[in-house]
Amino acid sequence: MVKLEKPNIRELSLEALTTFFTERGEPAFRGKQVYEWLWLKPVLYFDDMTNLSKGLRQQLADHFSLPALKEDLTQHSEDGTLKSRFKTFDGHLVEGVLIPTDERRTACVSSQIGCSLSCKFCATGYMDRQRNLSFDEIYDEVVLINRQSEAVYGKKLSNIVFMGMGEPLLNYKNVLRAIDKITSPEGLGMSPRRITVSTAGVAKMIRQLGDDKVRFKLALSLHAANDAKRHEIMPINDSNDIKSLVDALNYFYQQTGNEITFEYILFKDFNDSLKDAEELVQVYRRVPADLINIIEYNPIDAASFQKPEEEKVMQFMQYLEKKGVNVRLRRSRGKDIDAACGQLANK
Repeated sequence: MVKLEKPNIRELSLEALTTFFTERGEPAFRGKQVYEWLWLKPVLYFDDMTNLSKGLRQQLADHFSLPALKEDLTQHSEDGTLKSRFKTFDGHLVEGVLIPTDERRTACVSSQIGCSLSCKFCATGYMDRQRNLSFDEIYDEVVLINRQSEAVYGKKLSNIVFMGMGEPLLNYKNVLRAIDKITSPEGLGMSPRRITVSTAGVAKMIRQLGDDKVRFKLALSLHAANDAKRHEIMPINDSNDIKSLVDALNYFYQQTGNEITFEYILFKDFNDSLKDAEELVQVYRRVPADLINIIEYNPIDAASFQKPEEEKVMQFMQYLEKKGVNVRLRRSRGKDIDAACGQLANK
């Protein structure tokens, strides 16, 4: 990561900003004014802080950097989905998606530039991990997608899912710090119950979420309900097998009582048989999970997996329902612009 020449102003607390101004003979309220420009009505440039004099804005620019994420390219899908490519201050690219439905406007945000987990079905998994996103870059993603939602659909975001590029629990501190700002009255003021963090399964960090008493929802990308198959498509299963994940999820629930969801992509002739469905039922019953999301597979150039026929999908769903599983089919959105689940690769 390129080192900033000047300190990032968003690392400063309100108290530190206030001190910066009072030491220069300015009134204390200047700190609050700047803090609001950074978080409540985030700006990309110091010059946008219009209730400060030019001289004060120049002082800020002389002492601090404001490495805000910038919108680089936005694509519009036929189904109303918007995919945005954002550029970081050091020239990296990362993607986020706005997914609108009748009831919701959901931001799908990224936590890393690239990914280190190499899941075989995911386009991001074929990229190298360049670096983690900082907490303020993650915050910027949400702010920029929220502005799109207001501009295009006339409504603010209703939900946020950490299901974009990267593994959120391998960027633990920045993700939690970003969520803290997103849910703070000093930031976007969003309820943590409207935020879901999705993980490929890092048992140690799932337990840490429990210890930290987080208030958001958790989703586990399972995708296979036995270790042999899961290992084949998700190398992380080597060090985080299903038993360790089940134990960690139970611990998380004991500590927080928060909603847990399983994510399960169906791959043709791999994990879509009724035997696979029964194995999934068995895992589901070992965890106080609220829901299994069955996800349509979205083909990518790098992998040879295929999507099952609709009839096979329905049979799988019906089997789960007969066994008393709360199950939902999540139809993919934004496939025509490579914005669907597993397709993000800065295209």
